[in-house]
Amino acid sequence: MSGMAQRVLAAASLISIAVVLPASAQETVRIRGTIERIDGPVYVVKNRDGAELKLTVTDNPLFVAIAPATMADIKPGMFVGSAGTMQADGTQKAIEVHIFPESMRGTGEGHYDWDLKPQTKMTNGNVEQTVAGVDGPLLSVKYKDGEKKLMVTPETVVVTYVPGNKDDLKPGTRIFVAAAKKQPDGTLQTPRITYGRNGAGPAF
Repeated sequence: MSGMAQRVLAAASLISIAVVLPASAQETVRIRGTIERIDGPVYVVKNRDGAELKLTVTDNPLFVAIAPATMADIKPGMFVGSAGTMQADGTQKAIEVHIFPESMRGTGEGHYDWDLKPQTKMTNGNVEQTVAGVDGPLLSVKYKDGEKKLMVTPETVVVTYVPGNKDDLKPGTRIFVAAAKKQPDGTLQTPRITYGRNGAGPAF
């Protein structure tokens, strides 16, 4: 991996922690949306709730792209994250699984409430083993306070992170921002944008 790629992903790991840090709703905004247009330094984004947001980036921002992956890419010892819904038997049905590069190990570690959909949970941890299940593979994921079994179905989206490029951000690009900070003029500002390429989008 190039020095630049290492810097991007290492720094991304620190910024990703903002995903799970508590923050006042008045101070930060989580963005899941699509770029509608670009006005100079401003990305005009249609958020998933229909609101139009104006987003800018800080100096030396990070652009991190989401790339498709498969269950075959997940091996014991890897650090992964997954949003999903809890089942009656205590397993978590995965809506998505994202594979962290080694430089992002530890990002958001744990099991906690998430807002992808109503009553979803996020589980980030180390893959201990993969076993076959009735409805699909089961990932045993261990984190500092416990362990969860993630049920992966044919509908589960599996992705990984790769260094991105500002030039990839165009109208139609789907993006995710963990915690954009509100500015006095009503715009939002972020040090990092995670995005999907070729029509894909962050599943989380």
